[in-house]
Amino acid sequence: MVSAKDILSDSLRSSVLIIKHKDKLSPDYVPENLPHREEKIKELGFVFRDLLAGDAKDSERVVIVGRTGTGKTATVRLFGKNFEDIAEREYGVKVKYVHVNCYRHRTLYLISQEIANALKLPIPSRGLSAQEVFKIIHEYLDRRNIHLIVALDEFGHFLNTANTEEIYFLVRLYDEISAIIKRISYIFIVNESHSIYKLDRSIRDHIARRLIEFPPYRSMELYDILKYRVDEAFNDNAVDDEVLQFISNTYGYDKGGNGNARIAIETLSLAGEIAEKEGSPVVLLDHAKKANSTINPEIQEIVDSLSYLDLHQLILLKALIRVLNKSKADEVTMGTLEEEYISLAREFNEEPRRHTQVYEYLRKLKVIGIINTRQSGKGMRGRTTLVSLSLPLDKRLDDYIMQQIVVRLKSKA
Repeated sequence: MVSAKDILSDSLRSSVLIIKHKDKLSPDYVPENLPHREEKIKELGFVFRDLLAGDAKDSERVVIVGRTGTGKTATVRLFGKNFEDIAEREYGVKVKYVHVNCYRHRTLYLISQEIANALKLPIPSRGLSAQEVFKIIHEYLDRRNIHLIVALDEFGHFLNTANTEEIYFLVRLYDEISAIIKRISYIFIVNESHSIYKLDRSIRDHIARRLIEFPPYRSMELYDILKYRVDEAFNDNAVDDEVLQFISNTYGYDKGGNGNARIAIETLSLAGEIAEKEGSPVVLLDHAKKANSTINPEIQEIVDSLSYLDLHQLILLKALIRVLNKSKADEVTMGTLEEEYISLAREFNEEPRRHTQVYEYLRKLKVIGIINTRQSGKGMRGRTTLVSLSLPLDKRLDDYIMQQIVVRLKSKA
């Protein structure tokens, strides 16, 4: 009998390595170039260019808005790194860029400590308030004639955790700190703009001076991104072009995907690992399909549960997918969805169900896990239920729903 050690040794010796730089497929990796985000870097440069003037006295701020995987964090990090370098090398101005993840640092105190650590400021771990730490930070910047750009990533987590006084202090810092030169500027990164616009106006107006939107990636944009990562991370000619086409079409927003580059790159990386495991010198379409089914295991679970839904539940789900595709929005109002459902039901020569029954269908779909619902907040007249898919808009899911509708219609005939 062959020992486990020998089996492992043989597998390690026979492994085909086609990924030469796995770190360049990591979600944390920031490449030197970001295809299709060049204009966003230019916009950021325009916002902060006044800091390069010798007599710059004002604090700048900008809000970055976009879904997960639209390149917000990578773009801002790349901008910050390059802006620091250009400021000192070409303009003789000292600028420090600090990136703070508010998911990990959700309080004003933790944010102040993270900034101090990045500046290598020896702040006592106890005994000082966050407000006092910020004053020490500003005094440090003033003494050394440094401008600081703080990127607050996942800023919505701070807004949901902090009290009004902490939020007010952070965004209206120079109401609390007297300074001739306002040396601290901000980049606020959020997934949805409503997290900003639901704030009190006195706070909101100080945050939302400028807004830069990051739209979901289209399929051809994802193709370029994946091609760039292939050139960086894989051996030459190690990835079949069909793989890039498949992944970019699967996740491209214009093809019904979520436009998420992070998941697209993760799928590419996993496809490479599968190819290596199977001993293939090239990543093929089949490897990409296996990777995609692994990345989205929840789709299969939900597809299995769809076989238990009745005809009108399926029609309602089909209507939701249709209206989301039409509107290119993340969620729709109950009223809009119900109108689409009525129209679609009549297309199938079915009598639409009443509002109370439609609402019960929504409840069942939410229990399954395929939709989410929430009550509308500020910015909409009245109160209504907003409905969204809990999964990316996936063509396979849409096709399967249609197949199930056809089966049920035939069974009625």
